[in-house]
Parts: sequence; structure tokens; C-alpha cells
Amino acid sequence: MKKEVVAMILGMVCMILTFAIFMQMKTVEDMTSEVGISLRDKSELRDEYVRWKGLYNSLHNQLDKLEATLEKVRSDASKEDQNDVWMETEILINNKLLGLTEVQGSGIKVVLDDNREVSADEVLNISNYLVHEEDLLTIVNELFNSGADAISINGHRVTSTTSIYCAGNVIRINDEKTSVPITIYAIGYPEGMKYALERPGGYVALMRSEGVPVTIEVKDSIKIPKYSGIFKYEYITR
Repeated sequence: MKKEVVAMILGMVCMILTFAIFMQMKTVEDMTSEVGISLRDKSELRDEYVRWKGLYNSLHNQLDKLEATLEKVRSDASKEDQNDVWMETEILINNKLLGLTEVQGSGIKVVLDDNREVSADEVLNISNYLVHEEDLLTIVNELFNSGADAISINGHRVTSTTSIYCAGNVIRINDEKTSVPITIYAIGYPEGMKYALERPGGYVALMRSEGVPVTIEVKDSIKIPKYSGIFKYEYITR
């Protein structure tokens, strides 16, 4: 069988699995929204939720394996044609920029935490001493503006569709719950990104002045994972 046909078949299987994963995610979301807090009380519904979650994880693992196989087929095929080599290089670069592959390079590590040395009884507004969604949004923007190539927050890859918001007192990244301390990794020119955050009058300087602990370290080598979610497009037609 020709390599082009193999690549096409694998690509179709990946598309089918991606659709299946999306449907599982949608089912879990619908179940969660309909059942809500009753999941804690009804063991049957809780077991069903766990079963769907397990199926989603299984499909996701299968998709990862198929993508790896497809990548190998593409790589083998590209060795036979110089034009294919160029196309393969373009695909790899684009996947890195989109967040679809793990990346590595020098950069910085930023850690933010709530101020645990104060209590609500000691200050007028304890919220001023906590990490909020706007803190993460501002720091991520500062990092990208200073030339960051890739960013992760508590292990979640930041992409063009990443959502960062608070639901009650819980921060969600890519719709997944996360908690303090918040660790941000950014690959790029370390000194430039560090200065952008720590410059006089900058956002980190402001956070520190208000009592929120923030540390920044330069790292020679950082690994940032690939985006593990599903890109969903509703309005793009071509």
C-alpha cells in the first residue's frame, strides 16, 4: 500500500477519534450540568460519570498513538521528495506554534501564590492578597508581548483558544480546575521576559507591593507540554 494512502487512512482515523472525543466531552459536560451536585449523592450517576470520563481518556490515548504513527508515516514519505521535506517542516513548525506538540528551550519559571501570612481578620480585603484570573491574564500577555514562544500554566499549554477565568474561588485553565501555587513556564529570551515582568512599575512589581508572593527564575531548559484539549470551531467555513 502506498504511503500516501496509509497517511490518508490514518488521518481519517484521527479525525474520527477526534470527533468521538468531542462527543464524549460534550456528554460529560451535559451530564455534569444536568446532574450538578446530585453526583455526590447518587452513586449510580457518579459511576456513569466516571465511566464516560474513562472512555474519554482511553480515546485520547488512542488518538495520541495514531498521531504519532501518522507523524512517522509523514516523516518517512518526506524523505523521498524534497518538496515533501519542506511541507513536513512547515507542518512541524505550525504544530509547535499552535501548541500541538511538546516543545523545549530556555526561558523562565514564574510562581505565584496567595499570601498565607495574613488572615481575613487582619486586613480590610483579603482578596487583595490572593491570586486572581486577571493576574494570570496580564502576566501571560506580558510574556507574549516580550517574545515568548510557548507558555504553560500549571501544566496546561496556553493556545489561541485558552480560557482563563474564575468560577467562584476556583481558577480554571482550559476549563480545567487548578489551584495555587500557580507555576507558569515560558520559553523565549529569558532576560527580556524577566525584565518585562519585573520592570519598575510593571505588573509583578505591583503584585509584590500589594503583598502577593511572586518568584521568577531563569531556566536553561524548559519543557512545555502539548495542548491536550480539542480545538472547536463553530463559524469557520473554509
